[in-house]
Amino acid sequence: MKKTDVIIPAFNEENSVGKVIAALPKEWVREIIVVNNNSNDRTEEVARSAGATVLREEEQGYGAACLKGMEYIASKNPEEQPGLVAFIDADFSDYPEELPLLIRRLEEGYDLVIGSRALGQKEKGAMMPHQRFGNWLATFLIRHLFGVRFTDLGPFRVIRYDKLLALEMKDRNYGWTVEMQVKAAKMKLRCSEVAVSYRKRIGKSKVTGTIKGSLGAGYKIIYTIIKSF
Repeated sequence: MKKTDVIIPAFNEENSVGKVIAALPKEWVREIIVVNNNSNDRTEEVARSAGATVLREEEQGYGAACLKGMEYIASKNPEEQPGLVAFIDADFSDYPEELPLLIRRLEEGYDLVIGSRALGQKEKGAMMPHQRFGNWLATFLIRHLFGVRFTDLGPFRVIRYDKLLALEMKDRNYGWTVEMQVKAAKMKLRCSEVAVSYRKRIGKSKVTGTIKGSLGAGYKIIYTIIKSF
């Protein structure tokens, strides 16, 4: 089994980030990297107390936080870099204990595995109607423009580290997840999905919990797909 590092972007998630860290199966994970994305609560303190490596990224943005985690990994000596990198949100909406499902699928010969909420069991109210529609529209466009079938843009995912570097990720906010999937499709990486469980997040979403966030995310996702075609 290849070494797996986990990157967790976190903005004001003091009530949930510790639960995510505790639930990750340690026998499958080498290092847990929490990127404090300009929080003004105890996110950093809680994450460090739970045993994570904590980085700071003051620029607000999901992609910016993920890129900070990648920079940290890239700064290590080559022999200390992981074979796999996993991403998961800090809000405890995903089930971190399901990480082995993604890794096992990837080790069947895939380069990128997405944890699909659309295929799995969802707690009632965990995904809002506009989220479900946005995922459907985005994956519909990816399928018809790039010929690769996805059912979700779920943030819970695992990718081979060398392939992650090859994607040359750039997006610093809402377009991060779809950028990865579109670039993977264009590069003809071997992509797959596994069904994952999903529950209501702890606290209010900074994206789907507001009209501005929902509209901004929706626009950026569709723009990223069309621009890449």
